[in-house]
Amino acid sequence: MNPTSRNLFCGAVSAALFLFTIAGCKAKADNPQPNAKDAPFMSAVTTAPPPAQASVQPSDEAPPPDKTDGFDGKRAYAHVAKQVSFGPRPAGSPALAQTQDYLLAELKSYGCTADVDAFSSDTPAGRIAMKNILVKIPGDRPGVILLGTHYDTKRLENFVGADDAGSSTGVMLELARLLCSQRSRYNVWIAFFDGEEAVRPEWKDPDNCYGSRQMAARFAASGDLTKIKAFLLADLVGTKTPHFKRESYSTKALVDLVWSVAKKLGYGNIFIDDSSPIEDDHQSFLKRHVPSVDVIDLDNGPGGDVYYWHTPQDSLDKISPKTLAIVGHVFLESIKQLQSK
Repeated sequence: MNPTSRNLFCGAVSAALFLFTIAGCKAKADNPQPNAKDAPFMSAVTTAPPPAQASVQPSDEAPPPDKTDGFDGKRAYAHVAKQVSFGPRPAGSPALAQTQDYLLAELKSYGCTADVDAFSSDTPAGRIAMKNILVKIPGDRPGVILLGTHYDTKRLENFVGADDAGSSTGVMLELARLLCSQRSRYNVWIAFFDGEEAVRPEWKDPDNCYGSRQMAARFAASGDLTKIKAFLLADLVGTKTPHFKRESYSTKALVDLVWSVAKKLGYGNIFIDDSSPIEDDHQSFLKRHVPSVDVIDLDNGPGGDVYYWHTPQDSLDKISPKTLAIVGHVFLESIKQLQSK
């Protein structure tokens, strides 16, 4: 989408998190498309073109895992490629069912315990069946560090979502591989949300974040919500030209922690101090007073500023194993910092 034609929705939100208030203006808008009720579900078989084959250049090669605390950027990249191979994956589509099977098979192979919450949501396109997947890694104390990503794609023609959100889903799978074999001070849970994307062209409540709202509500009902010490969300984290701004709805203390970790690891030129407000899955938890941070890059591609976001150009050739490794490294070290508190 051309940056000058973006549809911006302004508003303010506040949450009493760490004794401060956060507010801002919506920065995550959507491309025009046919009426949602008339648009058919996309599937890898019927509508997806052959996915673009990425050639990883030397500058995009992932550092060795021993340089990134064991995180393997090549493995994360392979997960992105697998998701893209299924084609467009909007909520309720056959291609997303394939993705769910893939996620569960990978998690099982790592020895992870994964719970599946199958639910249905009323959307502008009717009632759609969705599934959240939650990995639970036990710790020695009751507190929970929650990680998250969405794994559905926007309901757009030929949109395979390599960056949005194949990249963050690949990162979370690789984190699960590393963390499921560890036992730490606090529990680590990893959420794979269905239904983050709006069904209609515009992002307008309540047509978005179906999965994260469902999970936050379930945690509230079970009493688990109060156990969550921090929620770290990833979304669009694979671009070859990364610039992660401080998301300004997020809890400042958590943003400071993650950005401080990134700078200590030598990524200060990537996790920059500019800020931008973006509505995303973390708001389902912010509204319930869970400290949350969103790591997301919408300045992707040549010239920056949503160059390929929500277009068919969001293909595998846009993804860098190196960027995936950097984000994974930052998440792993941030988790260690939270475990020590």
